Amino acid sequence: MSRVRPTLRVLRDDLKLPLPSARTPLDAISHPLLDKAAEQFADSDTAHERIRAIDDMVLFKVKAQRWRGAVWTDGPDAEVPTWLVAAGVREDGSGDDFYTALESSGKAARARYNSAHDQPLTTSTYSGHLLPDDDDRDRYRLEAATRFVLRLNATIRDLACGSLRDGHEHAVDFPGFRLGIQIRADDGNETYAAIRITGSVPANLTTTILNRVPGCEPDGWFPEYALPERHLLPAEQAWSNIMDPKAAAELLEER
Repeated sequence: MSRVRPTLRVLRDDLKLPLPSARTPLDAISHPLLDKAAEQFADSDTAHERIRAIDDMVLFKVKAQRWRGAVWTDGPDAEVPTWLVAAGVREDGSGDDFYTALESSGKAARARYNSAHDQPLTTSTYSGHLLPDDDDRDRYRLEAATRFVLRLNATIRDLACGSLRDGHEHAVDFPGFRLGIQIRADDGNETYAAIRITGSVPANLTTTILNRVPGCEPDGWFPEYALPERHLLPAEQAWSNIMDPKAAAELLEER
């Protein structure tokens, strides 16, 4: 099911929820209003009820129990297509008071905007301050980077373990590059680890990969010009190191 992401302001001020670590995407937070919004906006062909009192942009209603919210869609091709930009609760004995309050705040925001700008708005409301800002986009990118690093950590350990078992290269595709790992023990009981990266990656990503290989000293990597079983291709880079045999044994015990 497609998720709806709350802005940081909505999470903090409207829903009164703590900001989780970057390991938890904001669109994975469970809340009655967010869950209902995700259900409503799962299908792009589903019709939604517009908040008519807001006329400077298109916002949609979402209701769950006593919760009321305003949803803004940024288009299907956006990094985050659907946002919860305002939320509140319906008071006992009241109908849609949240939307009345949203209209009032929109009119007040319009007045403040017009007093500060030479070109006045012709709409009755102003809601631009509700939309996701740079902090929201930075948080989204932080979550994406965290997901990538967590996947990278697990994948490197899986590839290393597979190669420890059979001595052959094990590889997997990431967006934009392919990562291969081959680990072998020689007759002197030293365990050699070789990392192969195919594709164009920045130097800091190469360092990130090498630093996450278990049992290998970060400053012990040396560039190679051939792999144990073949020469490098033009778009490949390779590095080698010595793996601590104790770390190798512990890695095999994990699997």
